Amino acid sequence: MPKGRSSRNPRRSRNAFGCLVVLLLIVALSLAGHSWLQRHPQHNPFVPLTLSDPPGWATQRKLAALADDPGACFAALDAGGVRYTRLPTVGSGTCVADQRTRIEGWPNAPAPIEPDGVAPSCAVGAALLLWQRDVLQPMARLHLGRTVARIEHLGSYNCRPIRGGSTPSQHSTGNAIDISAFVLSDGRRVSLVEHWDAQDGRSAFVQAIRDGGCDYFSTVLSPDYNAAHADHFHFDQAQRSGGWTVCR
Repeated sequence: MPKGRSSRNPRRSRNAFGCLVVLLLIVALSLAGHSWLQRHPQHNPFVPLTLSDPPGWATQRKLAALADDPGACFAALDAGGVRYTRLPTVGSGTCVADQRTRIEGWPNAPAPIEPDGVAPSCAVGAALLLWQRDVLQPMARLHLGRTVARIEHLGSYNCRPIRGGSTPSQHSTGNAIDISAFVLSDGRRVSLVEHWDAQDGRSAFVQAIRDGGCDYFSTVLSPDYNAAHADHFHFDQAQRSGGWTVCR
């Protein structure tokens, strides 16, 4: 090598410096992201559900996961101050309902579900609480100028296949509920079968709460889906590969 000539490769040095800068940026962004998620747990799918958290990107995913983790579900209800009774397991075979939960009170979701005694899975019950707090009551005030005093249902546990097929329904394990109508604080009754296409605040209300339900349940079926759902919403927490949901 001629005397006085450097052995360093300027291009290689620039490439190494660029890689170092990129690495430092990745580390900085990762730390910033981790810090942000700690401050916003509602968006972090890796931390347990807390009922007091506002809705976030991970809320529906956390709720659905509770269907396979009853311990975590009941812990969330306990921590959130929910009054409930866990009922005995019923059924056999593909129709075992072992998470039946009768919700009895939560200040943030004051409307009882009637007829009394309905006991869907804990995961469905937890989602109903958050849906009422974050969607049902705000949309009732927005579109109808009142709050919802009572929620009417058509049932939860029912050992049967999905209509028209042989696959067991989510009702077969109590992991679903059918909601049909709402009684407002002024006594008015809004039902899906009568008011889905009412072209006024009642139809705006029921369609808005359908849309909002998709952020809390794995499956939301409405009168827009088929004639079998003309008179009710079907809500469930079905476990699906990839975490995909159905909202129709």
